[in-house]
Amino acid sequence: MSTLRDLAEEHTTLRPADIDHLHRIAGDWQLLSDLSFADLLLWVPVDGDGTFLCVAQVRPTTAPTAYLDDQVGRIVGGPEVAHLEVALRQGRIWREGDPVWYGDVPARHEAIPVRLRTADGESGEVVAVVGRDTNLSTARTPSQLELNYLTTADDLAQMIADGTFPPHRHPGETTSAPRVGDGLVRLDANGKVTYASPNAQSAYRRLGYASHLVGEDLAKLHRRLASDPLEGTDAANAVLAALRGDAPPRREIDARGATMLTRALPLMPAGVPIGALVLVRDITEVRRRDRALITKDATIREIHHRVKNNLQTVAALLRLQARRVSMPEARVALEESVRRVASIALVHETLSLSSDEAVEFDGIVDRVASAATEVAATEVSVGMRRRGSFGVLPAEIATSLVMVLNELLLNAVEHGFPPAGEEGVPGPEGAPEPAVVVSVHRFRKQLHVSVADNGRGLPEQFDAEKGANLGLQIVRALVTGELRGTIELRNGAEGGTEAVLVVPLARGTADRLAG
Repeated sequence: MSTLRDLAEEHTTLRPADIDHLHRIAGDWQLLSDLSFADLLLWVPVDGDGTFLCVAQVRPTTAPTAYLDDQVGRIVGGPEVAHLEVALRQGRIWREGDPVWYGDVPARHEAIPVRLRTADGESGEVVAVVGRDTNLSTARTPSQLELNYLTTADDLAQMIADGTFPPHRHPGETTSAPRVGDGLVRLDANGKVTYASPNAQSAYRRLGYASHLVGEDLAKLHRRLASDPLEGTDAANAVLAALRGDAPPRREIDARGATMLTRALPLMPAGVPIGALVLVRDITEVRRRDRALITKDATIREIHHRVKNNLQTVAALLRLQARRVSMPEARVALEESVRRVASIALVHETLSLSSDEAVEFDGIVDRVASAATEVAATEVSVGMRRRGSFGVLPAEIATSLVMVLNELLLNAVEHGFPPAGEEGVPGPEGAPEPAVVVSVHRFRKQLHVSVADNGRGLPEQFDAEKGANLGLQIVRALVTGELRGTIELRNGAEGGTEAVLVVPLARGTADRLAG
């Protein structure tokens, strides 16, 4: 299914600013749908020929839907959209007409013009129409809650027609919570509560307020209830800002071990401030789980930090032992072990700084590559480059992969470039600058990695599986075992040696790399 932007750009001449405004409406109109007990459909005119295209739809959580089928992408014209045409041309909310039938479902049509205000705040042109369609099959005498919902919905509908709803979202706010069903409080122009839903009343009781909310000055009540005076002042100021016509950011109130999230919205149909709408949600359990997760994350990071320290201690002990060993072969073996342990410590060091069990792998590869050129037992100066990005990798892949790359890089530096002037090797004037390139790309949920050098290539009759090199044995075991991938060692097309790895990625990892 195409997105709102795709449909609008393909079928209409709406400007980017118009489409952005429609996106804001679609991001916040669940509130209006729930208050209206109605489906909302966002219609845009097509080519000025009297036809309309539905680019978005939302169903109410407070009532049955009027549409069993999704309407997005549907283009209609003629008498069926006469009410949309009136709202578009006359710039007013259309409420006339008899109920219509969708199969066995009777529905009431309404049409709300969507107006985009100009940069200087003046009333702009109508760019779309919101159809508000109510399922009448369960019509009944409305309760006090329903009457307050509908009254508030009408005020918000008029604000859409005025171009003052929805407000711009504040930085960091990625959700429209709290919702209507969480708790709703309506205020008059003086900030006094005129209605509070049962869920809202319950949320305030959790904070320690046992009396009924109607008649209370909500800003003053927030100051009294909050355990933290600064927090209470912020919540109170949010209410006062909404009464002035602003849309402040969401605020939290903590009291008596409970936490409540509040969202204050101005009510100003036709540009006249008449009060505010305050949505509240008891998030005590959410915050308790958040604190538990934060504690868990901190514990995990501390574990990675200690593992890193322990690995560095092991490396230091091996390095000390290597200095005391007289046999050259044993010293080389211990020094190789030091490098392997240090490469694993790099992963744990990165994990100790991360908030989850995943790491940005590019920095680790760059550090391992730099270390390989510094510690390799060779007299040749080798340049290291990386092409492409590994992105974010989970710890279980990163730990094994860094060991594999460490071995391959050391192998390329130490065995690919013998000293200049050695038999069969051209001197400096005829040789290219020694280099090793690590290339990476993602293809079909797999990580394709190559480590290529421009050195002398593999010796004749080389067999990686039968070779006695411990490093290559480790590489093969890790790739085929821990990483469940494949590896191929071959001579490069233009000389040198190339190691090609293919590592399968879990779905979540592949999605992160794609982003």
